[in-house]
Amino acid sequence: MPDEPCQCPDCQRFYREHDRLIREFPTLRHQQELNWAALQAFRTLSGRVIEDLQRHQGSKTSDSESTPVTPTASQPGVEDQVDLIQQAIADLENINAHLFSIEALMERVFDVKVPESVEQKFRELAGELAPDPLNADRLRLNRLLHQTPDLPDRG
Repeated sequence: MPDEPCQCPDCQRFYREHDRLIREFPTLRHQQELNWAALQAFRTLSGRVIEDLQRHQGSKTSDSESTPVTPTASQPGVEDQVDLIQQAIADLENINAHLFSIEALMERVFDVKVPESVEQKFRELAGELAPDPLNADRLRLNRLLHQTPDLPDRG
């Protein structure tokens, strides 16, 4: 297990987003609400995509019943495309089922209430875990690091 965090673009984007969410939502209550909203947004969007794909597939099915479509040289893989869409719908339905289970668990997370002194501890530690990237000390440190020629990610 490496001591250094991964430097790939995906991981870096994750670290930035992770830190931003801690900075912008530094209390237990904020994190509860953020997670609930994200879960609901995920369910809403994936549910709407499922409905749209099913409606689109249904209209293709009714069209093909009235005028049968057979794959030709100009339409290679029509059946493969239909299979891919049907598999995607099944996968999204599974995701929604899992999200529904997570929602049931999240309701238990909302049962937890902490005193203001604990919320203050959340705020304090949030500042340590994800310091403000525009903080003067952080900016100065970043400038110093970027001037160091022996850093491995310097290109």
